[in-house]
Amino acid sequence: MPTLARPTAPGSAATDRKAGRLIAVAVLASLLASTCCVLPLALVLVGVTGAWMANLQALKPVTPYAIALTAGALAWAGWLVFRPARACDMADGACATTRPLMRRVFIACALFVALLLGFPLIAPLFY
Repeated sequence: MPTLARPTAPGSAATDRKAGRLIAVAVLASLLASTCCVLPLALVLVGVTGAWMANLQALKPVTPYAIALTAGALAWAGWLVFRPARACDMADGACATTRPLMRRVFIACALFVALLLGFPLIAPLFY
């Protein structure tokens, strides 16, 4: 009895989901790493305000670990996205369309993370 399940390839939906989750972890960890500058601004933009936001400085010792988590998640996601794919065995060519899209999403998120992690370094230049 033939099965309808196809073998998973590196360009498959499961790999793309894993890469997407790793990219999300990297973005969230970079927000945690920039608690002194960017996170309060993001919270104000969402509508969350209050004097308690001054207590976010207590997260400053966690910053190096969050930066390491960000770099690790981005490196792993980059490896999943940019590694050579095996031949696509799907007749509709879905592998050819999802991989370039995931690469663009990865590059956009990597630039956003670089901006978030670099903001505390350039913020003193503005005040």
